[in-house]
Amino acid sequence: MTMDRKNKTKNMKAGRKIKGLRMKELTEATGLPKSAILHYVAQGLLPEPVRTGPNMAYYDQACIERVKFIKSMQGSYAFPLSKIKLLLDRKDQGKDVAPLIELSGIVFGANDGPILNETEFCNATGLDLERANKLIENGLLLPLEDGCFNQHDIAIGKIYAGGAARGTELSDIIFYAEAAQLIVDGEMRLRQKLTAHLPEEQDAETTKQLVQAARAVRNYVIDRAFQKRVAAMEGIKDKKALP
Repeated sequence: MTMDRKNKTKNMKAGRKIKGLRMKELTEATGLPKSAILHYVAQGLLPEPVRTGPNMAYYDQACIERVKFIKSMQGSYAFPLSKIKLLLDRKDQGKDVAPLIELSGIVFGANDGPILNETEFCNATGLDLERANKLIENGLLLPLEDGCFNQHDIAIGKIYAGGAARGTELSDIIFYAEAAQLIVDGEMRLRQKLTAHLPEEQDAETTKQLVQAARAVRNYVIDRAFQKRVAAMEGIKDKKALP
């Protein structure tokens, strides 16, 4: 028997001893394509398979339940994979993930439609790829995952495209990104002050309330400041509205 045949026979015997699923079996059991399985493994959401040869790998049976959980989270919420990985890690540690799911649901919102890639995003919004990338670089377009755009991204992309058609430059609106960083920095400092001493469950509940309050304060203060500025104008062309 040649060395290659010996190795092949050895790998086949090793494979029979391992309780696991081949890629084809895992894709059939989960309904996911091979590319998605490999992506989840690369992102740490699924464990690395046991490899018994260059083209022979066995995936843990638990991957089926993990994929079900991932699909459930993606189907209900607009969670990035990094947040789902955190939830899976907590489940692995035997911790209750319900409070974190509830908090994350408030932070990220519900899944409101399909995720688009860059090409699909540009087609849906009317933005060209160069402008979309510049918006991302300047913190004005903020997909939760690189190359993945949800319905909120699409909605704001259409607004940016409309503004560009009227002559709006990125430099005209960069103040939104700058102000956002200042506001979020302040909110994070406030959250740290109010929750640093709390156990995890109370932290999650308090943070949930803070998120809801922060959104209300942002909307109120910014809208009311705008309204008061407009109310002080003596006419639509009144330059007193300018700083």
